[in-house]
Amino acid sequence: MFELIPFDRRVRSVAAFDPFRDFEDLERSFFDNSRAVSGFRTDVTDTGDAYKLEAELPGFSKDDIKIDIENDCLTISAERSMENKDEKHNFVKRERYYGSFSRSFDISGINADAIEAAYNDGVLTLTMPKKQEQLPASRRLEIK
Repeated sequence: MFELIPFDRRVRSVAAFDPFRDFEDLERSFFDNSRAVSGFRTDVTDTGDAYKLEAELPGFSKDDIKIDIENDCLTISAERSMENKDEKHNFVKRERYYGSFSRSFDISGINADAIEAAYNDGVLTLTMPKKQEQLPASRRLEIK
C-alpha cells in the first residue's frame, strides 16, 4: 500500500541547508491561525445602511448552525458530528474536521432586532442594519 504525502515544492539541497528551517516550520504549523479548526472564514461588507456578513460553512445543514445574540455580541456556531462513530474506519488520510466551530462579532452599532439570516450553498449571509443615529433633542430653558 502507498501513503499519500503532500508535495513540497521547496527543493532542499545541501547548498541551501538551513538547520533552523525545520524548527521554524514546526513553530509555524503549530501557531498558524489560518488553519484553525475552531474558526471559519467570513467577509463583512458595508452596503450603506447595513452590514452584510458572509460566513463559509460548507457541509453544514441549516439545523446545525446557531446564531445567538447576547448584549452587543453576535455568536455564530456550528457543530459537525462524525457519522457512524461505532464503525471502524481505515483512513489513509483524514483532513475533514469534526467538532464545534464558532466566531463572535461585536454588534454595538447594529439594530439587533432587524438582523436577517439566510443560508444557501454553504454560505451563511447575515444582513445587519445599522442603528439610526439619535440626535440629541434640543430645548430651550427659561430663566427664573
